[in-house]
Amino acid sequence: MMMIFRNQAARNLLIGAATLALATPAWAQAADAAAQPQAAPAANEAEAEIVVTGTRRLDRSVTDSASPVDVVSSGELQAAPTANMLDTLKNIVPSFFVGQNAISDASSFVRPPSLRGLPPDEVLVMINGKRFNRSALVQVFSGGESGLAFGSHGADISSIPSIAIKNLQILREGATAQYGSDAIAGVLNYGLRDDTGLELIGRYGQFYEGDGHSYQVSGNGGLKLGDIGFINLSAEYHKDGQTSRGETRPTAVAFAQENPSLEDQLPHFPLPAQIWGNSPSHGYKFVLNSGIDFTDNVHWYLFGNLAHNKADESFNFRSSLLGTRPFAAFDGTNNIIANLGGRSFFQHPYYQTLCPAGNVTCPAGAYVLDSNTFFLNSIYPAGFTPRFVGVTDQVYVATGLKGSFESGFRYDLSGSLARNRLNLSMYNSISPSYGGLSQTSFEFGKQIQKEVTLNLDVAYELQAGLASPITLSGGAEFRRETYKTTAGDVQSYSAGPYAAPHPLYQETFPGSGVYVNTGTFTAVEDPAASGYGGTSPTYAGSHNEKSWGVYAGAEADVTDQLTVGAAVRHEDYEISGGSTVFKVNGKYDFNDAIAIRGTVGTGFHAPSPGQNNAQVLTTNFLFGTSVQVGTFPVTSAVAQYFGAVPLKPAKATNYGLGTVITPTKNLTLTIDLYSIKVKDRIFISQPFFVTPADIIALPELASVGVGGTVQYFTNSFDTRTRGLDFVGTYRTDLAGGNLDVTLAYNYNDTKVTSFDPGTIAPAQIIDAERLAPHHRANLQLAWKHGPFGFNVAEHYYGSWRSELDYPGQKFGSKFTTDIEGSYTFFEDHLTLSAGVQNLFDDHPDRIAASPQNPIFDITDSLADGQVYPRNGGPFGFNGGFWYVRLRAKY
Repeated sequence: MMMIFRNQAARNLLIGAATLALATPAWAQAADAAAQPQAAPAANEAEAEIVVTGTRRLDRSVTDSASPVDVVSSGELQAAPTANMLDTLKNIVPSFFVGQNAISDASSFVRPPSLRGLPPDEVLVMINGKRFNRSALVQVFSGGESGLAFGSHGADISSIPSIAIKNLQILREGATAQYGSDAIAGVLNYGLRDDTGLELIGRYGQFYEGDGHSYQVSGNGGLKLGDIGFINLSAEYHKDGQTSRGETRPTAVAFAQENPSLEDQLPHFPLPAQIWGNSPSHGYKFVLNSGIDFTDNVHWYLFGNLAHNKADESFNFRSSLLGTRPFAAFDGTNNIIANLGGRSFFQHPYYQTLCPAGNVTCPAGAYVLDSNTFFLNSIYPAGFTPRFVGVTDQVYVATGLKGSFESGFRYDLSGSLARNRLNLSMYNSISPSYGGLSQTSFEFGKQIQKEVTLNLDVAYELQAGLASPITLSGGAEFRRETYKTTAGDVQSYSAGPYAAPHPLYQETFPGSGVYVNTGTFTAVEDPAASGYGGTSPTYAGSHNEKSWGVYAGAEADVTDQLTVGAAVRHEDYEISGGSTVFKVNGKYDFNDAIAIRGTVGTGFHAPSPGQNNAQVLTTNFLFGTSVQVGTFPVTSAVAQYFGAVPLKPAKATNYGLGTVITPTKNLTLTIDLYSIKVKDRIFISQPFFVTPADIIALPELASVGVGGTVQYFTNSFDTRTRGLDFVGTYRTDLAGGNLDVTLAYNYNDTKVTSFDPGTIAPAQIIDAERLAPHHRANLQLAWKHGPFGFNVAEHYYGSWRSELDYPGQKFGSKFTTDIEGSYTFFEDHLTLSAGVQNLFDDHPDRIAASPQNPIFDITDSLADGQVYPRNGGPFGFNGGFWYVRLRAKY
């Protein structure tokens, strides 16, 4: 039956039928002439929506805005069969990219998105026009999936429930002069619901493979507070199950063959010993929006976000196989034999008897070679796979007064408090250098982001004899940002007694008290917990920075055809200093059908306290080899030893030129070209390997160990991003109902124009340029007739690369198809929907065999079980997903 979903002919038939329908508007108009139009199409609503992003005026809509703004309706957001806002936007906005991130350390818990190929901290997120806080996680994971966001420190929009949103306004141009640091690629402004009534939604779904069971229950309730105000509350609970799309490791197969009685003790049995897929998670989200009119001209508002999420991630399998085994593999050119075996800490005994105190023949610090030993397989006979747990907690509250005077002078005085906390822990692991004294579960400490923001925004419409009043605006902002880390368990970060070699002595005969040097040493094992390192007291602490900014702007219709606007802003940061930026934009209407618009501006991103102070120690696997990777702040002795210098702000210049075409009231086309140059982009350096001489010169490097690597934050390269956004909407009647057609296309090309070869590797440059596809397109058709509705969407993803993980491989372009049907009944109070995402069960290309990534015959996978690229590519590797949803609205 699944073969139907894999049949390309079925896709062609489905899309062809939709295209035929569009090509025959005359038939559509003739069908059932007596039928009345249904509810206004969503596209009309979006066009009529007042745009409040990118302007201080109160009379701008999507089509007459001088800035390119997309308005995503609440219906579009709620229709997505996911509880994660990241995945929702990925399917709606072509220039928005986020990876699946299967085994990506903490970056699996806070996945970093990208807009127009730029990192998340160069995209400003707002709620009701107020700055949203950053997450607690600084993106330091060194795998290829972080190629667009390596070193970034952005917001976590997954804490926002879709049911709380009235609309999402996406400003597709730089706006630092209007909103401050970070608004280089654009702005995501979530407008919260302020309506009344009750809405409840329940959804269940699962993947074609029968896993990844997904539950979501959400609700929204709104009340009027007499004639003076409102309160609106949204809540959501979600639970998503694990998926697995890899194979088990060849070493796990060999262990099971040799030890059949222990096969069921392999981690995750009967699934692969390590899981390439979605991590199981569950959590809740709340959003409050409220307001009271104190007078006709004074309004008080209060809104906030509370969220909690817990996820449990599989790490890499640590095999207990003794010695190595030969495995047949293919390296892309030749058939080879590769030797794979168990981890080093399973290969030897841990000698536990120390030399007797005061014995002149057995020096202090040495060990005795005797039968008092510890073997790790006594705890994990079939090996182990650490499970990494991340718990995120989000609190955000904003309140303020806004109003106007009789003169027309408007003001908005506001303040916000926010805290985002990430608590990391692990179970089913060890701290290898502690041997038999090792814990098996660890607390790594908490990462905490706190923000305090105060704003004053004012505006005044000045009559100057132009086609419209001049909207004069200005304001000031104060921010205090704090990044805090707490220390983890001692064994999570420290070096135990077996982190260094100790001479082994043997008693000449039992009870003699005389020992001789055997000439051998205890085995050396890595410090810290296996898989991840906790925060040490050296790097635990609180770091804060204050900043202030002022801005001024003006906008007006100079004539009935020409609209212009300008803004200038100055911000000053305690650590990174001050910066002044500007923006000028305009729009000219040739007639009612054709207009052009353009923008020139500058921007910046100031390094956050997190980027200046984050320290993380983790275990990474480079082409199957385990390596301790330490990320250190530029202020640390370790980073400076390898050449780190203080961070400075990344600075940007934006250019935009576009046209708005509305040949009929039912057809709107927008085409926008853009260019974004970013100088001194904040990234993380290439790894520097630690040698014994380095540890002698700087003993602190013992936490990384010989053969481990060190990396640090750096302003290491400049980029130039050029691209095109096309959005077309068409509305017509079809078979007695309304048909909305939307085609959105993005071309985005990033080039690294300058870089420091001493700190940035060529593979990092390729990932920064090619990890996201250059071409993305979404074609969506939404038809509604009476109680019936039907949606179909076709997504196109161009080719892409992930050079750090898969050198030389280009992953091919793909199409995916989504469909949904709905029926509304019970006096329009209930709507039942059923649909499928990725109808034809498409996957990214399989990983190609290469010398760095040989494919093993026994599992048809890499040595670590990978079959598909670990970041999932632009649409993930889980395959088709079906769901049902019931909505009740009163």
